[in-house]
Amino acid sequence: MIIATVPTILYAVLDWKFLNLPWLPIALVGSALAFIVSFKNNASYDRLWEARKVWGGIVNTSRSFAMMVNDFIVNQIKENGLSDIELFKIRKTIIMRHIAWMTSLRHALRKPKSWEMSTINSSDKEYMKDVEISERKFTLKEELEGYLSDNEIQHVLKQQNKQGACLNLQSTNLRELKEKNLIWEFAHLEMESLLVEMFTLQGKVERIKNFPYPRQFATLNLFFVWIFILLLPFGVMPVFDEIGRGIIEQYGSNNLVIEFIGTQFVWLAIPFSVIISWIFFTMERIGEVSENPFEGIANDTPITSISRAIEIDIRQMIMDDPSTIPSPIKEQKNILM
Repeated sequence: MIIATVPTILYAVLDWKFLNLPWLPIALVGSALAFIVSFKNNASYDRLWEARKVWGGIVNTSRSFAMMVNDFIVNQIKENGLSDIELFKIRKTIIMRHIAWMTSLRHALRKPKSWEMSTINSSDKEYMKDVEISERKFTLKEELEGYLSDNEIQHVLKQQNKQGACLNLQSTNLRELKEKNLIWEFAHLEMESLLVEMFTLQGKVERIKNFPYPRQFATLNLFFVWIFILLLPFGVMPVFDEIGRGIIEQYGSNNLVIEFIGTQFVWLAIPFSVIISWIFFTMERIGEVSENPFEGIANDTPITSISRAIEIDIRQMIMDDPSTIPSPIKEQKNILM
């Protein structure tokens, strides 16, 4: 508003008619800027959509893994079979360890990075201050309790890549079960292949988290938008001034009403400059808030809610006690985190 108003006052009130620029080059700058901003928005949306697709893959892989845990860990090839209760405990241990993997992955993805909007933009902080984010409210150690044994928790927390440590524990446990003839060899290979798939999916989301949208594009885009916003009033003012003079010439210079409207037409440069500037600035802003889909703002991929939905599904698949299964994550401000 200020950028549009100050030059208009100088142009209309102080009669500084030299404060004008040809509209054509400014329009060309705006057209080029629209392509640049659209490129950034497309790239940012691709990051957001890829993040959602990867977590969709985690959903499918988790269900497949739970199905195999349910049907492959049996007494079929063991001479002295275990009881149903003992088999259920083994299955539940594996499933709970899988949930611990998702929990560790969530915490790694929510860890703030210096380039993320949640750390540098005050409006995002203000909007999200009343939204409860589990990864910020609880530590990883607190959230792992009940899913891993005390020894496993200590082991995982000592590792740099805690989510990878959970998968390594899972693989070791599956090997031990195979050695005890609780899993036949082909079933063991199938379950190990799913662990490899989980490592692949984990690597994909870690790549999105740890490699930001290139800063040269993100920074220069914002500079280009501000340059366009600064130049815009100087091109819009003479256009509206010329329209006003045309109205006076066409509809009568002796008509006081028409003459007043024509002379004041230049002031329309202010609202039009504001509207056009807002459109470009908002387009650029949309790209920025979509760049990092795991940082913990309103437009992120809802990894906490997805993880909870997976937990409910796979624990129901192994016939776990319904009273111990948590409820789905509730919306906050119409947002799922």
